[in-house]
Amino acid sequence: MEKLTLHEDPRSGNCYKIRLTAALLGLPLERVQYDIMKGETRTPDFLAKVNANGRIPVLQIGEQFLPESNAACWYLAEGSSLIPSDRFNRADMLRWMFFEQYNHEPNIATLRFWLLFVGEARLTQFQRDQIMAKRAGGEQALQLMDDHLAAHDWLAGGALSIADVALYAYTHVCEAGGFRLRDYPAICAWLGRIEAQPGYAAMD
Repeated sequence: MEKLTLHEDPRSGNCYKIRLTAALLGLPLERVQYDIMKGETRTPDFLAKVNANGRIPVLQIGEQFLPESNAACWYLAEGSSLIPSDRFNRADMLRWMFFEQYNHEPNIATLRFWLLFVGEARLTQFQRDQIMAKRAGGEQALQLMDDHLAAHDWLAGGALSIADVALYAYTHVCEAGGFRLRDYPAICAWLGRIEAQPGYAAMD
């Protein structure tokens, strides 16, 4: 495999899921860090060379650049046990990864960012008006996960996959956004299973 470089902000769960995927697979990953709070991913140089969309993470593979965290996780994990071999289970894994981006991350990660990094006192009125809706959406996403994990050890295919990695990233730090993990016992047990995996690496 070509040299792998992760362009990241280490505080980001989307960046962390790529680091965790690489760690679980034993893949070396160089890191280039940016501070999104200082606009470092919006500079002309970054936009021209790394990602014209001005966002991280970006996985650099040799001289190629791959934005979008779940795409990068797929690239790293393809051909490994982190992607199910069964066709349905592979699609079910993708279902959970789409759920993460459309139902989970926009609520749970957003509240974590607003409350932990921006600060409630500095939120706009528009953001303040969304807090209750995002909390409700996040709780709904966590409850759906908890219900599923009460009957399954893993999200898809009966084994650890990148769906678990993708959803672990922001779930395990969701309390920074005001959510209570103790309300979701099956999620708590699942978090423990992931953290017991060989190669597991904690978030910075």
